[in-house]
Amino acid sequence: MPDFSYEKKAIESGYRYICGVDEAGRGPLAGPVCAAAVILPVDIQIEGLNDSKKLSEKKREQLYDVIIDRAVSYSVAFGTLEEIEEYNILNATYLAMNRAIEGLRIKPDFALIDGNRVPKDIKIPCETIVKGDFKSASIAAASILAKVTRDRLLVQYDEKYPEYNFKKHKGYGTKEHYEAIKKYGVCDVHRLSFLKNVIK
Repeated sequence: MPDFSYEKKAIESGYRYICGVDEAGRGPLAGPVCAAAVILPVDIQIEGLNDSKKLSEKKREQLYDVIIDRAVSYSVAFGTLEEIEEYNILNATYLAMNRAIEGLRIKPDFALIDGNRVPKDIKIPCETIVKGDFKSASIAAASILAKVTRDRLLVQYDEKYPEYNFKKHKGYGTKEHYEAIKKYGVCDVHRLSFLKNVIK
């Protein structure tokens, strides 16, 4: 379960405000990529806090409200569909992460980043943590905010494009989603660069 070991290590090194950063939506066939940055009070107890992928949708929604209520500061940002197409998904993810960090009301002086790559153009010292959303409480909190925010957006897409059933698969490449694309074609929120082999 995630804890504050990495945050405490950074504080012992002289940093004061440590944010956890994670993204949601690098893999789907539709919609933007979303990133969140969260500064939590160290040693705060949030029951059930974990990697967003290991939680039910209902539990993520519950924790979303708790995290927002108890965070020192939080921020959510997107890498747009246009940026994914123009710069590729990795660089669009970096843009989203940097926007989330810069959007924090209280400016962090250190970031814990999920994964093994340092976001390009990040302006503060940072540490990458593989499977960080399972190890760091701050990253786990960020993973939940990013996932819930993006899922809510895909539910909105579903209202506009009900034939794709975005509310169910959230844009991921399920059998149902591919079949809908083959039947109806692509819509305005699909990532064409992800669908080159489908829409020949």
